Amino acid sequence: MSTQSGHRVRLALLDMYDGEENLGMGRLRAIMARYAPEVEVEVFDVRGADQLPDLSFDIYISSGGPGSPLPTGALWEQRWYELVDGVRRHNQVCGLRPKFFFFICHSFQMACIHFGIGQVRKRIAKSFGTFPVYKTPAGYRDALLANLPDPFWVADFREYQVVDVDESQLSALGAQLLAIERERRAPQLPRAAMAIRFSSRMVGVQFHPEADSAGMLRHFLEPARKEAIIKEYGAVRYFEMLAHLADPDKIELTHRIILPGFIDSALAQLMGVGATEG
Repeated sequence: MSTQSGHRVRLALLDMYDGEENLGMGRLRAIMARYAPEVEVEVFDVRGADQLPDLSFDIYISSGGPGSPLPTGALWEQRWYELVDGVRRHNQVCGLRPKFFFFICHSFQMACIHFGIGQVRKRIAKSFGTFPVYKTPAGYRDALLANLPDPFWVADFREYQVVDVDESQLSALGAQLLAIERERRAPQLPRAAMAIRFSSRMVGVQFHPEADSAGMLRHFLEPARKEAIIKEYGAVRYFEMLAHLADPDKIELTHRIILPGFIDSALAQLMGVGATEG
């Protein structure tokens, strides 16, 4: 696919898994494959091989990943933040061809740290499974979530969370909190941020929008994995998750809408390049 200016659309897929076995990259590649050959996709092994794209791409999608999102000073980490800043600065120059950035789970947490939006802390217990997510007033108005119900269901696997979102910092950045997690059973526990629009062309989610029902079912029905999950999280959580995966209005709906919607919106804007915002 080429824009009016004749440039071919290029998408950088940032693999943040550091070589760890995962479902995410396979599902992300499958989503990207739907746009071939019109969109040129290149994958970068960010943490495992210190591979980072330059600013010649139009769309950047940064995956989830293992471990702590807290800064360590690693070279890949510094270069990742430089890329994020570079895209943001580029979009603040009027008249330039816009660039788009989507952050998933681990990448979302890193972005929140970088922009000073909230506190990133380790959860008391790991979130594992399928859960409802609730829109904020801004989320109701945002095109990314417009075709999803409230609540909508997500695949959520995380040890860390973004809490105590700073409203003044959101305002200073022109950012908006789009979704939060369900009410916690213990009222003293804060509800984590689940989706934030950092700017008109940069957005992130705490969950895994690439997760699809068929892929997750195959993965979690494997005997060894089933046994391990039941041992750690219990049979009730396991079979509840399977039931949600069988419901087309839960995880599968989110899978069909969020990332494809982001990419479709980016492509539509690239095809009719206008004024640029951050």
